[in-house]
Amino acid sequence: MSVQVMLIVLLAAFLHASWNAVVKSSRDKFLDIVLVTAGSALLSAIALPFLPLPASASWAYVAASVVIHIGYFALVAAAYRAGDMSFAYPLMRGTAPLLVTIASGPLIGEYLSPGAWSGVLMICVGVLGMTLVHGKPGSGIPGGGISGGGKPGGARMRAALPAMANAVVIAVYTVVDGAGVRLSGHAAAYTMWVFLLTALPLVVWSGLRRRVGLTAHFRSRWHFGLLGGACTLAAYVLSLWAMTQAPVALVAALRETSILFGSVLSALVLKERFGWTRHAAAAAVVSGAIILKLA
Repeated sequence: MSVQVMLIVLLAAFLHASWNAVVKSSRDKFLDIVLVTAGSALLSAIALPFLPLPASASWAYVAASVVIHIGYFALVAAAYRAGDMSFAYPLMRGTAPLLVTIASGPLIGEYLSPGAWSGVLMICVGVLGMTLVHGKPGSGIPGGGISGGGKPGGARMRAALPAMANAVVIAVYTVVDGAGVRLSGHAAAYTMWVFLLTALPLVVWSGLRRRVGLTAHFRSRWHFGLLGGACTLAAYVLSLWAMTQAPVALVAALRETSILFGSVLSALVLKERFGWTRHAAAAAVVSGAIILKLA
């Protein structure tokens, strides 16, 4: 992987962590997900008239990706309602690269070298390490009774289930889009069609189910929607472009360095604790990224 591609994926990682922090800061996670997807769709609608259509061979992948992404956004909202960003985010992002690496060989014919495998595993270990020591029950530390007190084990399980389900969803859309974008001939156009078509059913469904709440939410947080939409759109455009330049599994793993940015944002913006165990896990993530570059 070239230095240019590596830096672009790291930028995508930062942007991805940023939109997740926007969602986690909201009192209504699902409506913020809808708002962010609407923001990305609006920006896509503005840009698409100036971009070429993706190649016809890629449209089946666009359709599949839209369905998968709807499930993804619903599970992100469910995970963040149940637990801290600093617990749910690493869990769903840390497992996905390993699944992608396993699947990308038989599905798209990309088999990694032992050195690249070690880098992927190091990143996965570091990301998942962010969830292991998450505070003592009742301490008020994230994960030590996610809501503070009560039944911390049950609370963590409620957050872990949608997060782990989303890891599978992330792996599936990564492989689908990694193949689709290579057929499209234009990474930005492919990504924007996916985001535009994903947002439409989400916004319509939310409008039918929660019209009053949705309107009020849009009015109060529209600027966050545009910011989050710009971040998620740019992050995925950059990631998919990188997948046309480097193996999908390597890009997927390196993209999960977003956990470093996510942990810093959750500590600085959301005031979630950041202990020494996460510093060790962060070091593992950075080590994995270095291994990927050297592999």
